[in-house]
Amino acid sequence: MAKFKELIQARKLRKDGKSVKEIAQSLNVSKGTVSLWVRDIILSVKQLERIRKKMITGAERGRLISALKQKHKRLNHIKLAAKKGCLAIPSLTKKEILVTGTALYWAEGSKKSRELSFCNSDPELIKFMINWLHTIFNISIDRFICRVGINAIHKKREKIVKEYWSKTTKIPLSQFNKTSFKKVKNRKIYSNYSKHYGTLVIKIRKPGDLYYDIIGLIKGLSKAKFLG
Repeated sequence: MAKFKELIQARKLRKDGKSVKEIAQSLNVSKGTVSLWVRDIILSVKQLERIRKKMITGAERGRLISALKQKHKRLNHIKLAAKKGCLAIPSLTKKEILVTGTALYWAEGSKKSRELSFCNSDPELIKFMINWLHTIFNISIDRFICRVGINAIHKKREKIVKEYWSKTTKIPLSQFNKTSFKKVKNRKIYSNYSKHYGTLVIKIRKPGDLYYDIIGLIKGLSKAKFLG
């Protein structure tokens, strides 16, 4: 299993402009391991010049500058797209909430076990689905049951993770079931290990006919005509 604390520290040091050798010595790990951990991080020309102790000129300097420009262009594009998206969808009618929530449940919800539940790692999506169930079906907060799913390497953070989801959803910790720890080798590199919160499963107590109503809405959505 990867040394996640060292990994996160290595990426931080690399972004600060440290060399692979300096990072390896600081963290007492091999240079090969550090290279693998930080290979996607693009350094500035000045940072590379410090590491190499010489001026970077010609074609190499041009490639580095181009890579940095592309990075900044991508980040600016993301910010602009987010602003445009918020302007394009400033609010939703009740019917739009109905359709949107139905589509999300179609994608993320349980559809075969007569159980009303959905799972995701995105806190904004989780909040949207809770609001959908409350707004459209009048489901009160006391009917929600939660279950956190997270990699076993985060076991010491269980309390923090559950408190995070409780605060995000406004669902009391008393309505959280036993955490599901995934015993798998996770190779993903988290930019901030201490802010990883896994996934959350939301279930509804005694869904009754509501399950069939939602399955019916999904059927309706799948058959709906597209109007130009």
